[in-house]
Amino acid sequence: MRMLSKLVTGAAAVATVTALSAGPALADPPKGVTPAPSSVVSVGAQTQQNLFDALATNWDKANPKKTQLYTWDALNSAGVDNNIATKKGCKPIVRPNGASPGIASLASNTKIGSHFCIDFARSSRAEKSTDPTGLSFIPFAFDSVTYASLAKGSNAPANLSTKDLTEIYTCTATKWNQVGGKSSATIHPLLAQAGAGTVTFFLAAIGVTTPGKCVSEPTTLEENEGTNSIFKGKNAANEIIPFSTGDWIAQAYHSAACINKSCTAVKGVTCKPKKGQNAFGCADNGVLKLNGINGTKPVSGTGAKATLNSHFSSIFIRTLYNVVRTAKTKDSIPAYLEQFVGTKGLVCKNPSLVKDYGFLPDPSCG
Repeated sequence: MRMLSKLVTGAAAVATVTALSAGPALADPPKGVTPAPSSVVSVGAQTQQNLFDALATNWDKANPKKTQLYTWDALNSAGVDNNIATKKGCKPIVRPNGASPGIASLASNTKIGSHFCIDFARSSRAEKSTDPTGLSFIPFAFDSVTYASLAKGSNAPANLSTKDLTEIYTCTATKWNQVGGKSSATIHPLLAQAGAGTVTFFLAAIGVTTPGKCVSEPTTLEENEGTNSIFKGKNAANEIIPFSTGDWIAQAYHSAACINKSCTAVKGVTCKPKKGQNAFGCADNGVLKLNGINGTKPVSGTGAKATLNSHFSSIFIRTLYNVVRTAKTKDSIPAYLEQFVGTKGLVCKNPSLVKDYGFLPDPSCG
């Protein structure tokens, strides 16, 4: 059972690293830097990539003589899952775009000398029976997933039940008035790219193994983005899509506005954060709003006080993980990664930064 109401207790007593006051809105290793074989590198889920960009940047700046930490985002600044060499000397691979590709790349156990080319994977879903063996999923925070629709002009109801969503994504219900809406317009359910943890989690929560033929999965649609041109097309008023609540909170209330409507990079810059705003990630929620499920709302409060709703429908609350190769240690974490993903490591010691990026710290972190 996931309990969010107790997560904030005691957090203020833990040492934190504050969000950067200014910096790039996109990441990857800094321009001109190729991670050394001895550095630590992560790949995988888009959902928590901005948080890890911030954690890595803060760590590397504060600890220049220690092992450096780098993250490879799900896509590059041009929005492409191009080939990357994760560390110096490693053979290029297709950039892992999402939790499942990240986990698969980690499990390949590719090395350069005695060092792995990928050290851990970011996952926004739990372990599956089909995942490679020899991996451990280390929890660090909570998030939730709901459905998003146009903030203005949508025909989608402001609340749907689990049953409604199941019927929509199996194409049993194809008109809004079949699920409590006032319009007889045709529903256009969307899913982001295959392999995205948000998609995997959402479909599992509504009990859908194979989406119906009415469900569209555009190859150009990344998870947790409301700036895609598809939301300005002829079907926009009838589209819904799964969306991370934590990402939406960070985008809407803690991030700088995009420098253009499509939130695409210009000379590597997508937005220009001001003091007090998150240094990584932009207001990519765009034209979308979040909706309720089973009579509960995903967000409590607004603005700087907005947090995940601890009373949101429980089956739509998820744990976020760092996936590591299982080690013969008490917590299964390789010794060299303890300083980053262990109980006393970087991630678990920074609950305020976790909250800045929309999530709630997990008391079982590490």
